[in-house]
Amino acid sequence: MNNMLDFKVDESKCTTCGLCAGDCPMGIINMNQLPSIESEEEQLCLKCQHCMAVCPTGALSILGKEPENSLKNSRTLPDPKLMSEMIKNRRSVRKYKKEVLDKEFINELLETASYAPTGHNDNGVHFTVIDETNTMQQFREMVYASIKKAGDAGEIKPPMDFIYGLQKLWEHTGEDRLFWKAPHLVIASAPSTNVTPVEDSLIALSYFELLVNANGIGTLWDGMIKWAINDLDTDLRKALGIPGDHKIGYAMLFGKPAIKYPRAIQSEGIHISSVSLK
Repeated sequence: MNNMLDFKVDESKCTTCGLCAGDCPMGIINMNQLPSIESEEEQLCLKCQHCMAVCPTGALSILGKEPENSLKNSRTLPDPKLMSEMIKNRRSVRKYKKEVLDKEFINELLETASYAPTGHNDNGVHFTVIDETNTMQQFREMVYASIKKAGDAGEIKPPMDFIYGLQKLWEHTGEDRLFWKAPHLVIASAPSTNVTPVEDSLIALSYFELLVNANGIGTLWDGMIKWAINDLDTDLRKALGIPGDHKIGYAMLFGKPAIKYPRAIQSEGIHISSVSLK
């Protein structure tokens, strides 16, 4: 057993097949009589748990994680044709029903999205979510107030100055072209000390979008909200409780769509370069 990693092997189950050693990204698992990790190599572990996941008999545990507590792989994959159709039919939704989603359901989706890959297996993506109507209304008002204050002072410069016009539209007509009156908002961020904090956050949100779309929920990647909390008014970031040492990946609106699209758009074409090295 290794103390730091809590690397343990059940001798009654281990067949010494060597799969754990062969699949270790850092190559630090040694095959003697049983798999083991030398104490001086423990710090090289990525904590990816591949060794536990690949073991066919569930003989190996690490980091206090027991194989019997892991989700079994049923090897049943989503229908490729339906998956392709869902991706091609995905639309940016700007009309939402007022109905809010169940908090437990939202948390389940976010928990699944947290399995998304991260650079160096940092696993540091943090989801800041608004799941209540009143909170969403309050935050919407805060953002528009910040835009008004900065716009009146002439502090919003091109190319973002159009947002001041959106604030005026909201102020005079109640038309919301920033939040689109969506019931929910999620923002993904990660510690700036991570290897790829922004990229990790974007990947996690992409996983989340696929999950919610598969459940009939609409989404909108909203760069204007990200800009408001990241660049316009840091008090907005503080109000949301986003950790100060985090880099924000993106903001996404979501909720039950109040519109249906009977067909997909038609692509303008793909851009592919096929590499041939001589």
